[in-house]
Amino acid sequence: MKFTSTDAYVATDDLTLAVNAAVRLERPLLVKGEPGTGKTELARQVALGLGLPLLEWHVKSTTKAQQGLYEYDAVSRLRDSQLGDARVHDVKNYIRKGKLWQAFEAEGKVVLLIDEIDKADIEFPNDLLQELDRMEFHVYETGETIRARQRPIVIITSNNEKDLPDAFLRRCFFHYIRFPDAETLRRIVEVHHPGIKEQLLTVALTRFFEIRETPGLKKKPSTSEVLDWLKLILAEDLTPEDLKADGRALLPKLHGALLKNEQDVHLLERLAFLSRGQRA
Repeated sequence: MKFTSTDAYVATDDLTLAVNAAVRLERPLLVKGEPGTGKTELARQVALGLGLPLLEWHVKSTTKAQQGLYEYDAVSRLRDSQLGDARVHDVKNYIRKGKLWQAFEAEGKVVLLIDEIDKADIEFPNDLLQELDRMEFHVYETGETIRARQRPIVIITSNNEKDLPDAFLRRCFFHYIRFPDAETLRRIVEVHHPGIKEQLLTVALTRFFEIRETPGLKKKPSTSEVLDWLKLILAEDLTPEDLKADGRALLPKLHGALLKNEQDVHLLERLAFLSRGQRA
């Protein structure tokens, strides 16, 4: 069982090494990186590449660790008891299985994605330490212990919005997805937009990296955003000349796919205006 790049996902050598190391060690793979660098998609492609089912648990600011195990619906049970429903005599009717429970009881190995763990409360990862380490948990309402039939491949993503506890980090294999270099980005573009003309791609990526490397940007455009930009460029049938910086174009065409706040738009407009003035 070894992961490599797929037809729809370009994985660098160090990323494939990290995935396979985590699988061999049977430890969760903690993946960090800028938003839009393909962290969530990695889990989907690992599942696809290894031929395994995927379970996705998308964490929100209100998500509690307990929800990944199970939830007991006491309100529904109380209502049913008032209505005289026979279901009320079996507490299992009011237990809703979480993603970890589903992964633990699966017949075969699965890939479990815990997406954007840093969105939740700081105690969230601590509350999962034992369950992810021992691969078991106790259901207090029924008195049973749920143990994993097969240890799932756990992939945890983080946008680095907050630090994770040391005790949690010790139990993970860590990998940071760096922003791809120009050559890797070309390979990624070819996967999503096969056959794109070389000159158009060269000019587009040159402008993209110029924007991304501009000092003072509040939000640098990501991989997913350059793919969206190129999709629009192809749809509008723009030429390399349409994308080149000149005295009339303060911003690249369709820049709304790349720049996501007014501060960055104003910054690039000012820089382009100053540059035009120096050339005059």
